[in-house]
Amino acid sequence: MGTAPVSANNEVRQALKACRAGFANVGLFTAVINLLMLAPALYMLQVYDRVLSSGNEMTLLMLSLMVVGLFAFMGLLEWVRSLVVIRLGTQMDLGLNPRVFQAAYEASLAGSKGAAGQVLADLTSLRQFATGQALFAFFDAPWFPVYLAVMFLFSPWLGLMALAGALLLIALACLNERLTQKPFADAGRLSQQAGVQASGNLRNAEAMEAMGMLDAVRQRWTVLHHGFLGLQNHGSERAAAVAAVSRSLRLTLQSLVLGLGAWLALEKQVSPGMMVAGSILMGRVLAPIDQLIAVWRQWGSARQAYVRLTELLQARPPRPEGMPLPAPSGRLCVEQVTALLPGMRKPCLSNLAFALEPGDSLGIIGASGSGKSTLARLLVGAANPFDGKVRLDGADLQRWDKSLLGQHIGYLPQDVQLFAGSIAENIARLGQVDADAVVAAAQLAGVHDMILKLPAGYDTVLGRAAAVFPAASASASAWPGRCTGCLR
Repeated sequence: MGTAPVSANNEVRQALKACRAGFANVGLFTAVINLLMLAPALYMLQVYDRVLSSGNEMTLLMLSLMVVGLFAFMGLLEWVRSLVVIRLGTQMDLGLNPRVFQAAYEASLAGSKGAAGQVLADLTSLRQFATGQALFAFFDAPWFPVYLAVMFLFSPWLGLMALAGALLLIALACLNERLTQKPFADAGRLSQQAGVQASGNLRNAEAMEAMGMLDAVRQRWTVLHHGFLGLQNHGSERAAAVAAVSRSLRLTLQSLVLGLGAWLALEKQVSPGMMVAGSILMGRVLAPIDQLIAVWRQWGSARQAYVRLTELLQARPPRPEGMPLPAPSGRLCVEQVTALLPGMRKPCLSNLAFALEPGDSLGIIGASGSGKSTLARLLVGAANPFDGKVRLDGADLQRWDKSLLGQHIGYLPQDVQLFAGSIAENIARLGQVDADAVVAAAQLAGVHDMILKLPAGYDTVLGRAAAVFPAASASASAWPGRCTGCLR
């Protein structure tokens, strides 16, 4: 799918391969359903050529009962097929979402805020494509040659007309792809940029209001959004034109094939039943191709989502699982560390080295932008050095299991927001709430009395826009009870 890089570690492709048996079952159901789609044409053929000529009402009754039974069976198969693809989509999502979330988290940690948010939407887009009507259109499309072959059996002339119509619709599908691929791709990129810019600016709504920046911020967003709308409308207008031509062509061909069948019936080359059945089959020949044109945009979106997911997962491989290390004593060593800010080439920290023993304290003073916050992020493992090592108890900080090491680290970033949940859950780091430990931590921080004055105390629920405590212009990292670094 798409132009994703080919790699043995393509996790998205592996997740799709894990669903291979399910997709094979969907293909089998599709084969039976498409064979049953011949029933209306064959029913019409028998009614015209047998019932009307013989006047046998019992034959009409039995044919009608048979076709009703076939339609009921076909409806059952379509229902089961839909259930299968829904479960396949869920299986694929459950198989990928832990890795996608981790990769998005790591990308966000590295400063790629837009890519991190987009990739979560991409997984949803891929799952919806795999469980929607667009997938059925791709499964149905290979069966139009079967209907075409039946029309050739009726009459070579009917078959040639159907073949010409199919080729014309295929040409329209290719034209649709060529005309809309670039506008939609460019529109998607602009939409992503506009969304990232809007989300980032709206997080600073208070500053915008206080300093009267709304008009300037809105104007910058409007430029991107108008560019997106222009490209989106341009691509949509082209797609709508091709779709309109396609529908008109299909209806025209279905009518003309009926006229051709009537002429062939007058020439005694086909029966009246074949004339009507040929018109029905013409619709079945052209419908899958027409459906492909209609869902081509969804296919393009799913293909781009697949490529973005693949690239992100390959750029952010799973973290290696090492042997758990004992609880740290707090011996910190910084070895010739060089650090770069995202998108910058000039180091903000260069060949920095120092060592702290358990119980030592270090204060660092410097001008804004001198690298204090970057150093704090390096000391807690929230960022990787460009060169050099940060070691805790002699082990590279990046080799520690963060879920275990995090229990021994406290970190106060510059921008502080509480997580959605209760105050007690926030203090417990969204883990199991131990009431005694939570109260003890609050008392140690000096906020116990303040929390008790809130409407629900420790059970006060914080929403998405949770209370934001203005951090001092400091970032602090601490090894509780052992080593504390305070950066101001």
